[in-house]
Amino acid sequence: MRMDNQRQSDNFRDRGSGRGGGGGGVGGGALFAIISRLGIRGALLAGLVLLGVYFFVPGMRAPLMGMLGMGGGEVQSAGQVCDTQQAACVFSSQVLASTEDVWRQQFAQGRLPNYGSNPGAYRDPELHVFSGAVTTGCGNADSNIGPFYCPADSNLYIDPSFYQTMETRLNAPGDFAQAYVIAHEVGHHIQNLIGSMRRPMPGETDNQVSVRTELQADCFAGVWGHSAQADLHISEADLREALNAAHAIGDDTLQRQSQGHVNPNQFSHGSSAQRMKWFRRGFDTGDARQCDTFAVSRYADL
Repeated sequence: MRMDNQRQSDNFRDRGSGRGGGGGGVGGGALFAIISRLGIRGALLAGLVLLGVYFFVPGMRAPLMGMLGMGGGEVQSAGQVCDTQQAACVFSSQVLASTEDVWRQQFAQGRLPNYGSNPGAYRDPELHVFSGAVTTGCGNADSNIGPFYCPADSNLYIDPSFYQTMETRLNAPGDFAQAYVIAHEVGHHIQNLIGSMRRPMPGETDNQVSVRTELQADCFAGVWGHSAQADLHISEADLREALNAAHAIGDDTLQRQSQGHVNPNQFSHGSSAQRMKWFRRGFDTGDARQCDTFAVSRYADL
């Protein structure tokens, strides 16, 4: 993909560097808001190797880590993240701007799954870059928990050093794979706007509903990729990067790496095959209405 002459978003914020301190955690009001929307969907995977929660986990990652005592108070220090991560910051801001262009148009045209309410015009999220630790509307978070979306403040958060983690620890290199990270978290913002985030599904467990939520965000990321294909010169090689990333962070792949066997009952994001399938569905169709994972009557058919 090529980002030459692409505009940068006005909704990009450099939060600087922070370090974890004692205490912290999630306030009662914020915790209630997150649980009521998302459930504690990562709890069953909390004992896995940190890679299990490193990638594409939305707003519950921050409160979950705080509840486990692994978050901490943030102490802001001098200096800005983008002073040392300039290229990553420019890239992230440009990708965010591209998602704004795509989703403003999709919302204006009403090309969205229908969950019984009119979401109106697209409302841009902010993307906050940080290093070390950050305070969010969902509680305190540190860089170890990876990129996430916080529905309580409608913001995306990422430590740009995670892009290196993708390449060296997750074996998911490439700029389009990195863009997929941001587009997936924007997908959670879209769910927040249209009312599909953690929709109740009678007879299904919290983890199964979580899988539907994550696969829809993957599909929305694919819709963005389809719509931005011409502007960003997205190639077949770029598509392979994103599909490789989707495979690398499938629950079965992560479980096999961390514990040597696979337990589908513990899936919270979907298998590698499912994540690739739903991203590809969005990318091939360019139609967010094809991303309604909650309309699939049988969980086994996702």
